[in-house]
Amino acid sequence: MNVPGIDWTRLTGWMSVNVPEAGEPVAASLISGGRSNLTYVVETRERRLVLRRPPLGHVLPTAHDMRREWRVISALAPTRVPVPGPVAFCADEDVIGAPFYLMAHVDGAAVRSREDAGALTPGQTRRLSERLAEVLAEVHAVDYRRVGLGDFGRPDGYMARQLERWGQQWERSKTVDLPGHDRLAARLRERLPAHSASALVHGDYRLDNTLVRLSPEPDILAVVDWEMSTLGDPLADLGLALTYWQDPGDDERASIPVAAGVTVAPGFLTAREFAAHYAKVSGADLSDLDFYVAFGNYKLAVIVEGIHARFKQGKTVGEGFEHIGAAVPTLIERAHRVLDG
Repeated sequence: MNVPGIDWTRLTGWMSVNVPEAGEPVAASLISGGRSNLTYVVETRERRLVLRRPPLGHVLPTAHDMRREWRVISALAPTRVPVPGPVAFCADEDVIGAPFYLMAHVDGAAVRSREDAGALTPGQTRRLSERLAEVLAEVHAVDYRRVGLGDFGRPDGYMARQLERWGQQWERSKTVDLPGHDRLAARLRERLPAHSASALVHGDYRLDNTLVRLSPEPDILAVVDWEMSTLGDPLADLGLALTYWQDPGDDERASIPVAAGVTVAPGFLTAREFAAHYAKVSGADLSDLDFYVAFGNYKLAVIVEGIHARFKQGKTVGEGFEHIGAAVPTLIERAHRVLDG
């Protein structure tokens, strides 16, 4: 069987020794929609599993850490935060060419596109957007020390380190010099909040990083894609979630091909309403929210530039990468406008 990113013979041999209870593997296929780590469905004679591995090339230091994802879903499995059940982790790169892990398949829907959202009723979209805010608050409410994640990160000075980290990632990934980037990084350093809360943060929280159920009542069955999770400032998660959000009439946001068009469907909360609902259920102080939204745009610009760099090197798997680089200057300009406002 020829599946990009998987050595089928070695994978099946490893599974027969390490997860024999899963049954004999019979098929695997790449799940479409991923722009970073690669996600596959692995069919066995007993059940359906999901395999996660890093992208095929241009892997930045600290990025695409499979052990990190594995550790956090294992810690969250017994909590209120919905995650797929952990099955097995493999650190041996000789098996498929990179570390990977297996988790339970969650029988939920992914709402990734305007078409996906357009098939829902306004009542469903409103409840899903409310649940998205509520589950984010549940992530941030986890007692991370109690679940064994006390050493998962360093909350003190988190935002300052984030600015430094994503600046370094930019230097490693950039395909062209953008003067607006350097000015934005300087402005964000000047606006760093003096104090911040400490929590488990997802690092890339948005609707299409969840699997949802639509009936009998809309709900979120699992939060996925934990590759950038750590301990830090919970408002960084909210700021990035709002960066992904698109309100009706925001045509510029529609030109950024990451989660574009989803939240314009009738019934979705607006970005302002989403933030207010999060504040209501979490008790968070949002007085510095503009900084976190600007930082969210900055971070997404660096992530998109990394995806663009991999595409130019011919090291991406999947479709839809041809025009993604054009979103980078747009995101940087949007961040400047948030700070100006």
